[in-house]
Amino acid sequence: MHARFTLPFLLLAMTSPLTHGAEALALQAVQVKALGIVTQAVGSGGEARAGSLPARVLVPNEQLRIVAAPVGGMIEMLAVAPGSHVRLGQVVARLASPQALELQRDALQAGSQSALLQQSLKRDEQLFAEGLIAESRLQATRAAAAQAGAQASERRQGLALAGIAPGKLGGPLALVAPIDGVVLEQAAQLGQRVEASAPIYRIAQLSPLWLEIQAPLAVAAGLREGMAVRLAGSDLSGKLIAVGRAVDPASQTVLLRAALSKGAETLIPGQVVEVELPAVPGAAGGAQRLPTAALIRHDGQTLVFVQTASNDQGSRFEARPLRIVSQGGEMAVAEGVKPGEHIAVKGVSGLKAMLTGVGKE
Repeated sequence: MHARFTLPFLLLAMTSPLTHGAEALALQAVQVKALGIVTQAVGSGGEARAGSLPARVLVPNEQLRIVAAPVGGMIEMLAVAPGSHVRLGQVVARLASPQALELQRDALQAGSQSALLQQSLKRDEQLFAEGLIAESRLQATRAAAAQAGAQASERRQGLALAGIAPGKLGGPLALVAPIDGVVLEQAAQLGQRVEASAPIYRIAQLSPLWLEIQAPLAVAAGLREGMAVRLAGSDLSGKLIAVGRAVDPASQTVLLRAALSKGAETLIPGQVVEVELPAVPGAAGGAQRLPTAALIRHDGQTLVFVQTASNDQGSRFEARPLRIVSQGGEMAVAEGVKPGEHIAVKGVSGLKAMLTGVGKE
């Protein structure tokens, strides 16, 4: 007759042979199988690289531009889409806008008024020189001409800010690309009515690119601007251009920024990559790369279950505390385990449940 195990029974059975001080968990082979525990040797399939940290790919601020609606109106035409390459001055959209027509009309009227008063000023200056009019009339005409000139200049500047060419009325407003680059985002749809300053496209030059790195304080302390930075697992490299002077109070990390020029076209803004930093304190002295699935939080510590013994009858696991050097995505770099040691990477929840039960005994 074969014994049948259920998960509650296993969790109860697992609590009996434990040593509380070492937080060691002894499991029979059938229990290991029932909980689906899988182990992996530290340093296999994801070995630590000294100074390896997660980084996010960003576009430098000075290489980003927004094509926005200068006045309210309706999107009449969209000429490009995300991913399109555009050239400086290329028409990317057209906007049908009554407000643009009003600006053109006001500019034309102000220009005509200013020209008329300039003519009146020349005539009155001639009449005053001949002694035919009083000086007060000349001064009034001069003031009116100056005011009209200022108003005409204001209307022309308004047209320029709206991207509207001065001249006769007519036609939709053409919106052009402000730089050579790639369209990253389209924020409006054909036929949509938009307000003034509403974004339509986001355009960027994609070389060079920034790598934004959140580094532990102990790591950042040994870094300086100009140091080399390499993308893990590739030949791409750049250099540090900024080491932050503020510490994030929650994560106790410092912001690093690196610039990468050669090979930047192979990266995508927003992509998460891993970088290798030079001589990072705390990473070269025994830190190992571990899957985050193997880590648990318990009593304010980060722990991993290390397999200290194993045979046909069962296995023994030790809950060992770690010091996290860096963490991002599915991997973490931590101190506390040695290359070659086996850690649980699956079935960790069952081990954690048992550990939690130990703490409550």
